[in-house]
Amino acid sequence: MKTKQQVVSEFRRAKIVDAARSIFARKGFARGIMDEIAKEAGIAKGTIYLYFRSKEEIYKAVMDRDMEFLNKITLERMDAAVNLEGKIRAFTLTRLENGEARKEFFRIMDSESGNFGLTRSQYRDWLRLPVLRLASAIEDASQRGEIRRMPSEKLAWIIADMTRGTIQRRLLGQNDTAPTEDSEFLSSFIWAALAIRLNSPES
Repeated sequence: MKTKQQVVSEFRRAKIVDAARSIFARKGFARGIMDEIAKEAGIAKGTIYLYFRSKEEIYKAVMDRDMEFLNKITLERMDAAVNLEGKIRAFTLTRLENGEARKEFFRIMDSESGNFGLTRSQYRDWLRLPVLRLASAIEDASQRGEIRRMPSEKLAWIIADMTRGTIQRRLLGQNDTAPTEDSEFLSSFIWAALAIRLNSPES
């Protein structure tokens, strides 16, 4: 059982993180000051420093929480899909929809990532669980002879990178189509590459 102090601490941390997400999305990281985060959270500014040492630390907490939530819903949708094609579509669509819903916040991540010490390794750590789940589905489909044989984990990361590239293009305003259209295009493209062709060694 958690103590009352632990419950209060978790509640306040959550309020600070939610408030910071709103402020960062509206004003950007540089202009989103601690006073505004405190006001949005309904707490004193000094209280923030009981839980976070800096604005950068708050930002990283927002990222960790958002990625944890995104991975949860990605896994749920992938598990609900009945075949590999559906799992690929679930993976791409969930992440594209999330990028669209949190567009302003993720613009900050792309433009300011160097200031937070975020690395490619951390990004891969955030993605690791759903990517490995996708790799497992790819391997299973390959073993059943439903798709061409290829390195499953390598392919899963390529799908993740293609999805991330599509999200970045959308954030730059280079695409005005719906997330469902982009997901369908990506999924169809990937599935066509995986299909077993007549007279191929796999057929």
